Amino acid sequence: MKVSTVKFKVFLISCVFLSSLEGFSQDLKEIDNYIIKARQDWNIPGMAVAIVKDGEIVLSRGYGFITSGKPERVDEHTLFAIASNTKAFISTSLALLVEQGKLNWSDKVHEILPHFKLYDPYVTAAVTVEDLLCHRVGLGTYSGDLMWYKSNLSTEEVVSKIQFVPQAFGFRDGYGYSNLMFIAAGEVIKAISGQSWDIFADSAFFKPLNMERTVTSTNVLPGTSNVASPHRPYYGGNQVINWVNWDNMGAAGGIISSAHDMAQWIKLQLNEGIVGTDTIIPIRQQQIMWSIHNARLLTDRDRELIPGKIYKGYGLGWSLDTYRNKQVVSHGGGYDGMYSKVMMVPEENLGIVILTNSMKSISDPLCFYIIDMFLDAEVRDWSGEMLSYQGSSGPGRIEQLRSAQVKKTKPTLDLDTYTGNFHSEMHGKVTITLEGKQLKLAFENAPALNATLNHWHYDTWEISWNEDHAWFGFGLLQFKLDVDLTVTGLHFDVPNYDIFFDEVDLVKAN
Repeated sequence: MKVSTVKFKVFLISCVFLSSLEGFSQDLKEIDNYIIKARQDWNIPGMAVAIVKDGEIVLSRGYGFITSGKPERVDEHTLFAIASNTKAFISTSLALLVEQGKLNWSDKVHEILPHFKLYDPYVTAAVTVEDLLCHRVGLGTYSGDLMWYKSNLSTEEVVSKIQFVPQAFGFRDGYGYSNLMFIAAGEVIKAISGQSWDIFADSAFFKPLNMERTVTSTNVLPGTSNVASPHRPYYGGNQVINWVNWDNMGAAGGIISSAHDMAQWIKLQLNEGIVGTDTIIPIRQQQIMWSIHNARLLTDRDRELIPGKIYKGYGLGWSLDTYRNKQVVSHGGGYDGMYSKVMMVPEENLGIVILTNSMKSISDPLCFYIIDMFLDAEVRDWSGEMLSYQGSSGPGRIEQLRSAQVKKTKPTLDLDTYTGNFHSEMHGKVTITLEGKQLKLAFENAPALNATLNHWHYDTWEISWNEDHAWFGFGLLQFKLDVDLTVTGLHFDVPNYDIFFDEVDLVKAN
């Protein structure tokens, strides 16, 4: 059975769809049951889902548990990290400044932020505010994120170090998802408005939309109730991990919100920026943000997996593509122990938000299923298909490294010969010390990444981190030696898809 617009209009008159199922249409119950089963199949501890249709919230409720193994349940007001769904708030903040005449999309960033520099003087001089928001400046996807991740560097210090991040492709000649550019965009908001990005977003969006529980820093969470616990996949289960402070990159991913609050944001977007009688987002600016500024390659695989996918690209703070030949405006978010998704089909006046306290990609299949139901399209078991697809990958990089280990070898040098200070412009000083017979690794700018080193083979050591990390675990550190067996530098191999240690080009300083 599929959902029709007529049915929804009838039920919206008489029902309020919050955490209770009472009053649900049969079709909404079908969606609800599908979400319940999918959460169990994917082994997600807890999640919250809201659906907006024709200007009304038709479903907003929680599923599962705030913390694995504990009885407190998720509801529509439970707080989750929305991570990179923050980016749309940043682009929209800048759009308001443009509309107010305080800024132009074509303004040069280096004239606003004198400390902003990139890999090339020409590119530094050419980058505009618009360029910051569509991933086309020439940096690789996630490149340089290790500079801010669990770092004690300030936002300004992170921005000043962007010049040391290597070029990956030609300026405006490719797509490289860059958190660093959105961090810089947050600094532009501050420079132009006189307010930090979070204060600006609070006054421009959170308060007018009554997003009363939405916050922008983990620092307020200890005194806040109904907050989901982050979890990372761990040996087939879910391990609770600590919230990680992202204040120094907050403009790229620092907002913490609920399904209920995010539904207000979606209602605003689908209502052409109007709430009540107030225009929050001028329609001409929304049209700019929802136009492709950076086209992406549409592959045969894309067409095979997604029905009616005819283009894909990135606007300003939004991903833009199609599903069943209809425009889709969306964005995902990934935080330590949490994933989020916002997906809208403007032509159908339909929007969905999914927040999870797990690092598993359940959101897209649920969104596709829900859209199918609303479109009266052929309904596929998207959850089952994508779960099977994810489980079909072959051996990964970690397995390759483990199988290549040479047993029963010894270090080339005496242990104290490996000690010393190592340096890179991107990551500052890293120190290797010897405590007893154990080598220790210490990051000056990110002590949370400190570790003990256990001999692996030859001049390579396994990294045993002092604390658990969501994005990575197993990793190796190789000491570089020259022809006369002098230690010259360090090379990391920490397999993961988000925090790139291989960019850490550390040279021996003494």
